Amino acid sequence: MRRLLALLLVGTLAGCSLPTLEFQRTPTDERPTAPQRPVAHAYGPPLPAGSAVEEPGAEEPREINTWDIEGSLRPYASEPDLHLTIPHIMERGRIIVGVDQSQNLLSFRDSVTGELEGFEVDLAREIARDIFGDPELVDFRFVESANRASALENHEVDIIIRTMTVTRNRQQEVAFSSPYLTTDSRLLVMSNSAITGVTQLPGRTVCVTDGSTALEKARIHAPQSRILKTRSWADCLVALQQNQADAILSDDTILSGIAAQDPYTEIVGESLAAESYAVAAARSDEHLNTDGLVRQVNATIERVRADGTWWRLYDRWFAVYLATSGPPPLMYRPEDAPQPPAPEEEAP
Repeated sequence: MRRLLALLLVGTLAGCSLPTLEFQRTPTDERPTAPQRPVAHAYGPPLPAGSAVEEPGAEEPREINTWDIEGSLRPYASEPDLHLTIPHIMERGRIIVGVDQSQNLLSFRDSVTGELEGFEVDLAREIARDIFGDPELVDFRFVESANRASALENHEVDIIIRTMTVTRNRQQEVAFSSPYLTTDSRLLVMSNSAITGVTQLPGRTVCVTDGSTALEKARIHAPQSRILKTRSWADCLVALQQNQADAILSDDTILSGIAAQDPYTEIVGESLAAESYAVAAARSDEHLNTDGLVRQVNATIERVRADGTWWRLYDRWFAVYLATSGPPPLMYRPEDAPQPPAPEEEAP
């Protein structure tokens, strides 16, 4: 019986013809190519919250005019009555300052004490010291980089001390003090990266904060690179660590703070531009005259330069990472020596 079944099975298979599989070569010019990876985060963790990717050439770079700058207002020639020059601040009893809270060395929250620290935080306290005689009479408010001008325009803060570069365009939006810090723009990369400068950036992803001058520099110096725009420089560090960005383009003071947080990063490349940071206030209008505030801030900047405070602050925060020739030169516009407003006479 088994032999009969076997013979029947062989006969059946012999009468059947199996289909022949024919393999055809794809012409070289028609071979399918691997799809281009659209963005650095496509196969990894999500991008930092609020960030966006700008494709190469999507936006034309705008000129960053840092040379045709109008000088600031000089401090008063004599000791002013602050109740007349900055009455709203004196009445409140504290000054409201917009800062960052995650920019290491400049303005950051200490993970142990929970207190804000950094060069810019200390400068804010020096301004409060000269106004109230107490460096602690400061109300710090966190302001994102892209919202600095609007925070002043909406009077959410009195001044901004948040790595704000003085440019001609920004002078149409805010009133600047004389500069308090000068920086050079460079790149930060992972130490095992092959990137040594902007010539290695084509086809890679560069991280900057949205609304910063670094965004325009990335468009100028890395036109063939994707640009990852984030809400903070701390987000750029996370993106670099997660291989979502290949380099961070920013000022060396900012990059020093980032490098101090990750020993596997390094600052590379030549200076792409030199810029100066200044304290920003709202422009004077019919509702609020801020000239007295700008003059008062400049009085503090002059004082910290003269008494050595500027050097003590710089040495505390940056000396390990950067060299400096000292504070930037004072920049004032031509005007007669300003005098504080006279007190109003009482009606007879």
